[in-house]
Amino acid sequence: MSCWALVPLKTLGEGKTRLSQVLATQARKQLVETMLDRVLGALAESRLVDHVAMVGMDPWRCPAGVLHLSDPGNGLNAALTVASQRLQSLGANELLVIHADLPLVRGTEIDDLILAGRCRRMALASDRHGRGTNALFLSQPENFAFSFGQDSLARHLALATARHLRPALSRARGLMLDIDTAQDLNLLANLPTLFGGSTPTSHRSLSHA
Repeated sequence: MSCWALVPLKTLGEGKTRLSQVLATQARKQLVETMLDRVLGALAESRLVDHVAMVGMDPWRCPAGVLHLSDPGNGLNAALTVASQRLQSLGANELLVIHADLPLVRGTEIDDLILAGRCRRMALASDRHGRGTNALFLSQPENFAFSFGQDSLARHLALATARHLRPALSRARGLMLDIDTAQDLNLLANLPTLFGGSTPTSHRSLSHA
């Protein structure tokens, strides 16, 4: 088996615009970079991820050892479809799509998701609201129609049903907490984190754009 992780990420200056009312531009960039580093670190810690690719970000931001795939510019799901096809052509027969805004994720949580997905042929990690999809594992990624976006979990479950699958559902904290809104950021600030007890955007660095 060859398990590839695929991380979609917007161009650095375009990320997390919903936080613009509470974080200045430079603080948002710092947050995006810190969360990306945490996700890539967790993927490196994983025992089951063989290779990592990124799609849709600045090529110069792609770290050594991570494959950069260009975004054709037709939206996230189209970019993931093209990237998945490219990775399959390189020998990927397992695919993990994981978002780059998971500041608490750990390698063991990723491995648990993959192991559960191998048993069910598919696994999903929802956001903390139970509506979005923060990670998706496929043991047979061929011709899968990605449906990320608002309320994507229900659509991915429907796609699984159409494939006669009952995907495993993760409730791991590190896979559930993504950072999109000021409420998410405040929740992170009040949790013991991997940032030494404070987030990379502590209240001292909060400012209006």
